[in-house]
Amino acid sequence: MKKRALISVSDKSGVIEFAKELKTLGYDIISTGGTKKLLLENDVDVMGVEEVTGFPEILEGRVKTLHPNIHGGLLAKRGEESHLKQMQEQGIEGIDLVCVNLYPFQQTIAKPNVGVEEAIENIDIGGPTMLRAAAKNHQYVTVVVDALDYDEVIAELKLHGEPSLERRRKLAAKVFRHTAAYDAFIAEYMTDISGEENPERFTRTYELKQTLRYGENPHQQASFYRAPLGSEFSVAMARQLHGKELSYNNINDANAALQIVKEFTEPAAVAVKHMNPCGVGVGQTIHEAFSKAYEADSTSIFGGIVALNRIVDEETAKQLHEIFLEIVIAPAFSDEAFEILSGKKNIRLLTVPFESTNKIEHKLTTVEGGLLVQADDTFTLDDADLRVVTKREPTEAEWDAMKLGWKVVKHVKSNAIVVTDAHMTVGVGAGQMNRVGAANIAIEQAGAKANGAAMASDAFFPMDDTVEAAAKAGITAIIQPGGSIRDEDSIKKADQYGITMVMTGIRHFKH
Repeated sequence: MKKRALISVSDKSGVIEFAKELKTLGYDIISTGGTKKLLLENDVDVMGVEEVTGFPEILEGRVKTLHPNIHGGLLAKRGEESHLKQMQEQGIEGIDLVCVNLYPFQQTIAKPNVGVEEAIENIDIGGPTMLRAAAKNHQYVTVVVDALDYDEVIAELKLHGEPSLERRRKLAAKVFRHTAAYDAFIAEYMTDISGEENPERFTRTYELKQTLRYGENPHQQASFYRAPLGSEFSVAMARQLHGKELSYNNINDANAALQIVKEFTEPAAVAVKHMNPCGVGVGQTIHEAFSKAYEADSTSIFGGIVALNRIVDEETAKQLHEIFLEIVIAPAFSDEAFEILSGKKNIRLLTVPFESTNKIEHKLTTVEGGLLVQADDTFTLDDADLRVVTKREPTEAEWDAMKLGWKVVKHVKSNAIVVTDAHMTVGVGAGQMNRVGAANIAIEQAGAKANGAAMASDAFFPMDDTVEAAAKAGITAIIQPGGSIRDEDSIKKADQYGITMVMTGIRHFKH
């Protein structure tokens, strides 16, 4: 019997050539709508679906392939006598190859200000149904959803008359991944527009961006996936201008650096090691900001990741060039800066659009057997009800230092303490089991620079020992959430030493 292929695609890349090859191999081609029109215009003889079904397209094309003459041809077991008998009785002919891709739902909802009606009209019904039917029956039917597979399918058809069962099974698996992702987009969109905050099922889909050399350690396999409609301001969407591929740890650290640097509107530079900031600086220029970030911890920055929120100029590039860095991320690099930095073989240079920092996403954390989902921590001091709880009001410089520290401590692993002046971090205490321990680390790192500096804490002081440690180091201003049953003890201790203390009413745990 002559073989038949059904072709109906929204993405028409390569489909003319694919159809012509199938015709050469003796296939009759069934097609619909725009695909049929395109193939006929390019001298590919096709029959319309209505010729197979004996029924016209109706309801603005919403119903055209949902018919036994199509799905019987897709789902029949060719090795089952009862199936063959029923096909013959009903006048159904088999369909041996299906080439379908779906209405562009993802592209539609990605458009700005897309209306609900337009989005819903781009939910494909017949396409997924044909794909799933053919994929289920892949023992007998070849199903192609990705134009990248056209050449391999044609090659196997020419060589063996049909793709191997192994190939058909892989193509079928790709179909089910494709339709699952398609449905995930629809589910997410419909959940959002219906206002459901805690759906009984949480569904997201991601696309493979990169197979990594290894994970956190060389014995761990790893891959990097990106959210198709995720934030443009991300490592996942970054443009790499120079250097070798990013590693698992590079990606994590670069993400941490971006999340910190986007807190700032003034020129700012952030250096990160092991997902914690080792130096953050601000200034009138990006060079001044980076100089401060480097000065903050000139030891830990070695082998680190640096994110800057202004174009990297020649002067800054020269200083960056003097240090061993894994990655530099910025909105752009001047020609002179790129020439200087690209002279280093191993440094990676990335750009991201800093104008796209406002997209709010969910934070997903895997645990054994489950997934934690929470909203991003987007709370800033603009949202806070700041209260000066001590007798002394902060000076302008102390306000600047506290605001800088609060922006940074939000991104330091808890328990977290950050010591800053008005222009840079001078001490970071991260990931400690008690707060005074984190304070002691930050104070020790700050050394003499703690004198006259400000301290920021990601959560309240359970007792006044942290204030005592700050006072002994010469710290003059503290910003913390408050909310402890012993807040009054800390306030009294601050007043005792003449420290000004501000409470924000909000904590920034980062576990």
